[in-house]
Amino acid sequence: MRAGEQPPAPLADASGLRFAIVVSRFNPAITDALRDAAILALRAAGAADVEIVTVPGAFEIPQAARAAAETGQFDAIVCLGCVIRGETPHFEYISSAAAHGIMDAAGDTGVPMAFGVLTTNSVEEALERAGEGSGNKGWEAAAAAVEMAGVVAQLSRTQP
Repeated sequence: MRAGEQPPAPLADASGLRFAIVVSRFNPAITDALRDAAILALRAAGAADVEIVTVPGAFEIPQAARAAAETGQFDAIVCLGCVIRGETPHFEYISSAAAHGIMDAAGDTGVPMAFGVLTTNSVEEALERAGEGSGNKGWEAAAAAVEMAGVVAQLSRTQP
């Protein structure tokens, strides 16, 4: 852990739960680190069943996440990617499409989907968010997926 970092929040129990990690290949130095941290977080929470789904870029994450959710095999999905601002408006289009697509897929399927798609101004910012320690956004997205799987299960049990 780096100076000034807080330890990661305690993870909810993921024993018996199934997860998919949908991860973009674009910007692999960053997305590989996000994926690895997400796997570590899920394992630390007790998840034994984690499937990795690799897609070309952030734009493709929502479609793959929706397809994974529609199989009925997963309790939650962790969506990981990295979009770095460039000199054209492309950044805004891809970032917005990924965010809205993941939100729509989660709402339509009822399967929690954690948003771990970095949207940064520079490679340096992205590397910082994908580094070792408690600030890795892959870990944070996986922790959110575990927690939301529990929330959805709890709410499903309380329905009449």
